Amino acid sequence: MDRNQEIALTQMRKSVEKLMSSTEKYGDPALMRFLIARSMDPDKAAKMFVQWQKWRTALVPSEFISDSEVGDELGSKKIYLQGLSKNGHPVIIVRASKHFPSNDRLQFKKFVVHSLDKTIASSFKGREIGNEKLVAVLDFQQITFKNVDARALITGFQFLQVILFSVIILTRSRFSSGVLASSHGAAMNWLGFAKFVQITFVRGQTSGCDDKSGSGFIIDDS
Repeated sequence: MDRNQEIALTQMRKSVEKLMSSTEKYGDPALMRFLIARSMDPDKAAKMFVQWQKWRTALVPSEFISDSEVGDELGSKKIYLQGLSKNGHPVIIVRASKHFPSNDRLQFKKFVVHSLDKTIASSFKGREIGNEKLVAVLDFQQITFKNVDARALITGFQFLQVILFSVIILTRSRFSSGVLASSHGAAMNWLGFAKFVQITFVRGQTSGCDDKSGSGFIIDDS
């Protein structure tokens, strides 16, 4: 960590205290994410951090979301833990063809957090320091208009603002590629954090992927 980063972190901690909050439980790697998200502006990063604390406390008051709270979303079987990438990052596969817009937006938001928490914990539980990364494979094969959900896409990216991750997108048709490209562009422009995401478009299949375990699909994220 260079001198400028150390100064920014110190200023951010002071700004958080002025906002009547605390960074006591969070290390430098975690706080750096907020600084990067706000172009190393300590005051803006502090504001974002405090807003995140309030949001997390309200959405996850028990510090974790149980399976029973997101039972309907889990029942769709659209997300699978894949194991680890070649660089040791946890991998999830998201099958868009199994997603349908839900009227219960709160449960969907909790489902996104539940899935991210489970993914990170699958590889780093007990060793989290705040700079964990993950790889998401978005499988858009066999997608139809019934599966398109702009609000869900925005929600997902919104929750990933302070998570560094790579996205590998699987498509097989011009329809799925076009829908994703337009939706992704709108979401990223609205959220303004494209610098956090590495997007790779590929055509193919999640070959060897088992619906029950998601095993057999190796991700090269080097």
